[in-house]
Amino acid sequence: MSRDISADEFRAAAHHLVDWMADYLGGGVEKYPVLSQVEPGALRAALPSAPPVEGEPLQRLLDDAEQLVMPGVTHWNHPGFMAYFGVTGSAPGILGEMLATTLNVNGMLWRTSPAATELEEHALDWLRQLIGLGDGWFGIINDTASISSLLAIAAAREARPELQVRERGLAGRADMPVMRVYTSVQSHSSIDKAAITLGLGHENVVHVPVDDAFRMRTDALESLIAEDRARGYLPLAAVATVGTTSTTSVDPVPEILRICRVNDLWLHVDGAYGGVAGLVPELRHLMDGVDGADSLVVNPHKWLFTPVDCSAFYTRRPEVLKRAFSLVPEYLVTTASDSVTNFMDYGVQLGRRFRALKLWFVIRAFGSDGLAERIRYHCEMAKEFAGWVEAAPDWELMAPTPLSVICFRYAPEGTSEDERDALNAAILERVNASGRVYLSHTKLGGAYTLRVAIGNLRTERRHVAEAWELLRESARSTT
Repeated sequence: MSRDISADEFRAAAHHLVDWMADYLGGGVEKYPVLSQVEPGALRAALPSAPPVEGEPLQRLLDDAEQLVMPGVTHWNHPGFMAYFGVTGSAPGILGEMLATTLNVNGMLWRTSPAATELEEHALDWLRQLIGLGDGWFGIINDTASISSLLAIAAAREARPELQVRERGLAGRADMPVMRVYTSVQSHSSIDKAAITLGLGHENVVHVPVDDAFRMRTDALESLIAEDRARGYLPLAAVATVGTTSTTSVDPVPEILRICRVNDLWLHVDGAYGGVAGLVPELRHLMDGVDGADSLVVNPHKWLFTPVDCSAFYTRRPEVLKRAFSLVPEYLVTTASDSVTNFMDYGVQLGRRFRALKLWFVIRAFGSDGLAERIRYHCEMAKEFAGWVEAAPDWELMAPTPLSVICFRYAPEGTSEDERDALNAAILERVNASGRVYLSHTKLGGAYTLRVAIGNLRTERRHVAEAWELLRESARSTT
């Protein structure tokens, strides 16, 4: 009896699946509704309550995936997916993921797979160059920006050795000051979650007001830091965002950097979405000041066409990050420990997937010009969509469009704010029910705001035009 499925059976199933994958990526995805239309619990109700006793043929598994699983899938690879941020799985990235899965290495130590470590170092150095950062950055791939930002704030705390948090912790210490983290009211909720997880306390995340373009107000940041010092608090870190989640606004990083240096704060830059804009020569100015920060996160799985998950975390102070997390039991000691990078030393996780392969494949397959061209195209479509909104009666933009996300709403004359909120919520529901596009919303200034996020590799102008037509049709049907 074979210990695994036979190579012949695997080969047959794999060929079948790869053919399906190629058809799906080649346009077959558009036969599915973007947003799954199933009711809660539908898949579980269709599955047996107990696992099988006898093994089943692989082809039956693939058939059930099509018949049972696919109806419950929301298709992030669909060109009509314009909610949240795009996370396209490109063909070269998928090939890299397939190879990594087949190899199934654990890159916790250099020794456990030298190629996994060294390719991660090299691919991240390429990405550093692509987005316009200078030398001196250390990079590591994590799963998501939530973890990358958590590591940044943990490093900021470790950068204060007098606190002795690593050894003594936080609990029961009368000598521990209240530590404060500053970020804008438009920043991602992962910053708040990091503070909660690290024991800083949610109330010690200070949300700085923003200007009319939803960028952090640096005058308010300075005032809040000064007020906290006067109260005996310890200003620990600030987080600036290049491409906020709701509006893709870009905080004034150079001025925030100056304030951090004057006040001895760690500066972390959340460029999870907008950081890759540095690839485009005419957009590189959006990364001004980032090179002086202490840490940065950029997510290739958002706007760089790398399959989920792949979050690139960079820091100029790797020794601080290592001091915060390195813990080497005897069974993980190797003779090469002093001369190589062991990524397990730079975060919480021990086991590490070979994520660098898919990023390396993507960068090589598209090249810097090809990647920049695609990002530029998305921004051009967003500007055109914003122009349609501006020119249409009863529609209005709710924020500038610096990158590829448009924030807008339907605002017919003679309606109250509450009525407009209800109208836009109904429009969104109707558009998403069509199955042709999928949009999301946010709130800006308390107002219900629609978002079109263009970032999918397969999205063309015709898909964006279809979204606009659906929105207008829905508005006419709703009013």
